[in-house]
Amino acid sequence: MIFLNPVFITFYLSLILITPLSSSEVSISVTPKTVPKSGDNLTIQWSGVDSPSKLDWLGIYSPPNSSHSDFIGYFFLSSSPGWKSGSGSISLPLINLRSQYQFRIFRWYESEVNPKHKDHDQNPLPGTKHLLAESEGIGFEPARGPEQIHLAYTGKEDEMRVMFVTPDGKESTVKYGLNRENMDQVVGTRVVRYEREDMCDAPANDSVGWRDPGFIHDGVVVNLRRGKRYFYQVGSDSGGWSITNSFVSQDGDSNEVVAFLFGDMGTATPYSTFHRTQQESISTIKWISRDIEALGDKPALISHIGDISYARGYAWLWDNFFTQIEPVASQLPYHVCIGNHEYDWPLQPWRPDWSYSIYGKDGGGECGVPYSLRFIMPGNSSEPTGTRAPATRNLYFSFDLGPVHFLYFSTETNFLQGSKQYEFLKQDLESVDRKKTPFVVVQGHRPMYTTSNEIRDAPIRMKMLEHLEPLFVKNKVTLALWGHVHRYERFCPLNNFTCGSLGMNGQGWEAYPVHIVIGMAGQDWQPIWEPRPEHPDVPVFPQPARSLYRGGEFGYTRLVATKEKLTFSYIGNHDGEVHDMVEIMASGQVLNGGGGSGAESSKVLESTFSWYVKVGSLLLLGAFIGYVFGFVSHYRRDTASGANWTPVKNEEI
Repeated sequence: MIFLNPVFITFYLSLILITPLSSSEVSISVTPKTVPKSGDNLTIQWSGVDSPSKLDWLGIYSPPNSSHSDFIGYFFLSSSPGWKSGSGSISLPLINLRSQYQFRIFRWYESEVNPKHKDHDQNPLPGTKHLLAESEGIGFEPARGPEQIHLAYTGKEDEMRVMFVTPDGKESTVKYGLNRENMDQVVGTRVVRYEREDMCDAPANDSVGWRDPGFIHDGVVVNLRRGKRYFYQVGSDSGGWSITNSFVSQDGDSNEVVAFLFGDMGTATPYSTFHRTQQESISTIKWISRDIEALGDKPALISHIGDISYARGYAWLWDNFFTQIEPVASQLPYHVCIGNHEYDWPLQPWRPDWSYSIYGKDGGGECGVPYSLRFIMPGNSSEPTGTRAPATRNLYFSFDLGPVHFLYFSTETNFLQGSKQYEFLKQDLESVDRKKTPFVVVQGHRPMYTTSNEIRDAPIRMKMLEHLEPLFVKNKVTLALWGHVHRYERFCPLNNFTCGSLGMNGQGWEAYPVHIVIGMAGQDWQPIWEPRPEHPDVPVFPQPARSLYRGGEFGYTRLVATKEKLTFSYIGNHDGEVHDMVEIMASGQVLNGGGGSGAESSKVLESTFSWYVKVGSLLLLGAFIGYVFGFVSHYRRDTASGANWTPVKNEEI
């Protein structure tokens, strides 16, 4: 008699019951078999799906040995024309995650929809019980050179930091020079990486969130001549070389500087994933690319003040982000300050009693690690994490660029009087040479002033008003820029909620800081405006007197400063035009403190910036459209040609 183990009987019966269709009945193929470089397209084709359903879906996996539930993204097969025939195809760009990809097709039944298993948009995540087919592994061509190139200032005028990622960490260099054909100067790179054990919480340290981050290279090119365009490549003969990029070195004597500033941009993905991604980030990068094209050899930088990639513990979104910004970050230094979505976790070291409603799990368990190692900002600010994770860096720093002193600080770590950060801010502001840099621009993530109804952050605003505003007012800060609230809002020159006189009619005036919220670069969770006390369910109308301009349109801001005047403009993503502007003299006097006029502001900007912007936009859009289609083709939407604002969602941050 043959005795069958009941455990094995149960196991095999379960396989039969949960797999009603054999995977051999459905075929799946992918072309090309090897992807040339990050961001290039491939096509997935399938056939033989019996009785197609709208819930049939395609999962994207990397590495290929990931469990069914650990997909990084997905499509429903119904997104392909003709899907009802049981056949179809989907094309998408792939980001190099330094491991192969695999694609799997699943059947998902209405009866299996779990309303508690949802993505960030409250849509149920698809189930993985019934595998229909899986592809072979798909990889990237070797020796194509490093990726994710981005620049930063070091704090020394004759240097530029160049950072990039390789899959193996082998020796790589930066070669550079004043001539594209003769890059005869070479510097080596320092290499770092972080491990799964360095993450502080889930999902960053679990199977669904963690992916190999690669090896992060840091090279500093030196002995740069002032205000010159340098050409450079990164890589090695064995691992391949990047394309040739270029940047303009600093010039401390320059009478003009340009900066592109925003917060809360994030990244877009060409597939659905666990968390909402930021489609509008594509438009933001597109228009900034247009403006960079118009710069010529003027010194400029990009400033991203917190909530950088919105990876929130899903590692592949960092790779997506750096691939998306590379076209601009490889040309201009890309400077950042830390936001809640890079850092916050339940056991963070600084968590005072009054902050119970503020600091949560926003960082997805990353506790500042990817932020600290993937960027290197000037200075050496850091705070220990109290865990195996390396110290959190890039917290507060400053540098001069032409007539502007830029100062960044952290709203996520201790900024109260007596803290290391406060002492740095105090010393830094008091030591600024206003004859050399007449304008001081301070940047932090959570705003000191906002009229959005973000009640949870009220305690931190009170602490900033108590501890930092007197410092800003005393040292005559020109601009205070903030993110976190996903709107644009410009205030009058402020001190303790009181507008200072602009002195436009001959009266006296005070050089108070102009606070501006610029968190509208991509994240579409929009808070409502602060309600009126007598009508708490209705937004303020008209807006408070201190709030001079409020916009719900996605976009970015542009700063143009000379020794005499700073012009700050808000550009809308729907048309690439200026919709608000303020001018501030070197003395601190605000020339036009009222609400901006799009047409009028555009005329002023053209005389200050360059008429080449319009010419550059025509040249750039043709080149950029290939990148947009290649990287996030199915997310691209047409920008409106009129003056109507793009609809945005009204949700909490």
